[in-house]
Amino acid sequence: MRYSGWQILRQALGGNRGWKAQWRRPDPRPEYDVVIVGGGGHGLATAFYLAKNHGIRRIAVLEKGALGLGNVGRNTTVVRSTYMLPGNGEFYSFSLALWRDLSQELDYNVMFSPRGVISLVHSDGQRDRFARLGNAMVGRDDHVVLLGRAELRRMVPYLDYDNTRFPIFGGLLQPDAGTARHDAVAWGYARAADRLGVDLIEHCEVTGFDIADGRVRAVETTRGRINAGKVGIAVAGNSGRLAGMAGFRLPIESHVLQAFVTEGLKPVVDHVISYGMGHFYISQSDKGGLVFGGDLDGYASYAQRGNLPRVEHVMEAGMTLMPMLGRARVLRSWGGVMDMSADGSPIIDRAPVEGIFLNAGWCYGGFKAVPGSGVAFAKLIATGEPLKAAAAYRLDRFQTGHLIDEEGTGALHNRH
Repeated sequence: MRYSGWQILRQALGGNRGWKAQWRRPDPRPEYDVVIVGGGGHGLATAFYLAKNHGIRRIAVLEKGALGLGNVGRNTTVVRSTYMLPGNGEFYSFSLALWRDLSQELDYNVMFSPRGVISLVHSDGQRDRFARLGNAMVGRDDHVVLLGRAELRRMVPYLDYDNTRFPIFGGLLQPDAGTARHDAVAWGYARAADRLGVDLIEHCEVTGFDIADGRVRAVETTRGRINAGKVGIAVAGNSGRLAGMAGFRLPIESHVLQAFVTEGLKPVVDHVISYGMGHFYISQSDKGGLVFGGDLDGYASYAQRGNLPRVEHVMEAGMTLMPMLGRARVLRSWGGVMDMSADGSPIIDRAPVEGIFLNAGWCYGGFKAVPGSGVAFAKLIATGEPLKAAAAYRLDRFQTGHLIDEEGTGALHNRH
């Protein structure tokens, strides 16, 4: 069924008893042309674009739990393209452009809100860096504005501009960036892929791969063997585990990134605010809760929970930037398992095993990249050729030295 204002009115008058399930729950078939491992944003988007853009119909998405319970539902929902280096910049600009029409494409309201993302300036050196970043973005036809202190203060008067250690000198504003509803993104892609014939197989954990003569033949799962012509791996923090099952290693580590949400408040934070000196970022959800996060926990882990020292660090940064935050009650926190690559940038490439394709290493950029990643990964799987905007995300760059080190911190994952 298609969603519309008329449909909402019709179902309301009928006691909301006529809504249909958003997607089927089929049993796995013995064989598929393409099997996507991972039912998060990247996996579901890939399946949708494989069917929509390339006409492939025999596709299965395997998810060990329920769809959307991984990182796609465990993030702070920020969507932006404030990247400077060649390779990253073109891709995130491409992905941001897809967000603008995503609700119409999926016939599902993903609640994309281009409220503007502001990265704060705290020193002359940081202003120079953001000026270079802004010029690079303008060269890609992105909309960006370098704000002075007085102009910024009129826009967001509730910040502590005169903090003696980190005074605020201005900021870099991307007006058409913002947030989206993470659950709606997962559900929208799932529903749209299902409508194109994709089988979404929930509670189906991959336990191994059948590999013969250097080529993948099948995927072994808790629901039986599934033969596959091609296999795409899009499992975020579990990328290393799946690669190990297939017999190769990846240059990534899995780390926990925490996020927090407060009680519902009246509208106060109109933008997404990024506080670079404390690595703190905050926005306000449509339900009124302040959503914020900070640094990685700093140690490798597969746990979807964090630790109290990092909670304290994030709260300190928030109080330094916005003293009024101390009056809000934090309702809940959660952790996402981030697959941090050795240069802080993702991998969309063929694996060392023929027939297996990788989508991994997204670090902090995973949610905002979902539409672009889906288009790029689908093109690679279907044609064997990379999308031009994602051509730099090669796996062998870690051997050749052609890294995309956006933060300039190398393999120190806790600093990305």
